[in-house]
Amino acid sequence: MGLEVIGAGFGRTGTNSLKIALEQLGFGPCHHMFEVRENPKQLPAWEAAARGESSDWDAMFQGYRAQVDWPGAAYWRQLATHYPAAKVILSVRDPDAWFDSVQATIGPFMTTMRGKHDQPHLNAIAEMCSKFIVQDIFEGQMNDREHATRVFKAHVDAVGQTIAADRLLIYETGSGWDPLCEFLGVDAPEEPYPLTNSSKEFQKKINDTN
Repeated sequence: MGLEVIGAGFGRTGTNSLKIALEQLGFGPCHHMFEVRENPKQLPAWEAAARGESSDWDAMFQGYRAQVDWPGAAYWRQLATHYPAAKVILSVRDPDAWFDSVQATIGPFMTTMRGKHDQPHLNAIAEMCSKFIVQDIFEGQMNDREHATRVFKAHVDAVGQTIAADRLLIYETGSGWDPLCEFLGVDAPEEPYPLTNSSKEFQKKINDTN
């Protein structure tokens, strides 16, 4: 089947809400980091990708029509090339608000809590994320606001300069259904756009899992 939608936005840019929205619009299942958390068999392939090994994208996304969030978002260039007909959505938000959200949620999961989770699977995910996110994307400085927001802005610029305009939607968190539905060529649902996985909700999920 292959991916029809590629999410290039960093984690904590409304990606879980976007996942649910895409599924409501008929582009599901949609892959997200939560898929790796809930399906341990997926982890080895992503660990290999984090080590820079070749990836079988068709196998890794078998059964999925869309992808958002890390880990997939880290490989947006490869995915955009591998799935040339797929549309690309770059979810964005205010860089400082994004940084604050990261520090309250996934930042500690990958740094101070690394190796301290009760479940081996969560520790393995944290180790993988530390490699390809904290080290590779943020050069070990994810906790530095100036550096991290600079990387965030550079990522937004890189996607915008690489993906053709008619293939790309830069989607501001909180924009609702209209820009998304217009871009995908589908009708907007009557129900409100989903709003999920706030910082408090994320922290509760981690505490409940540990």
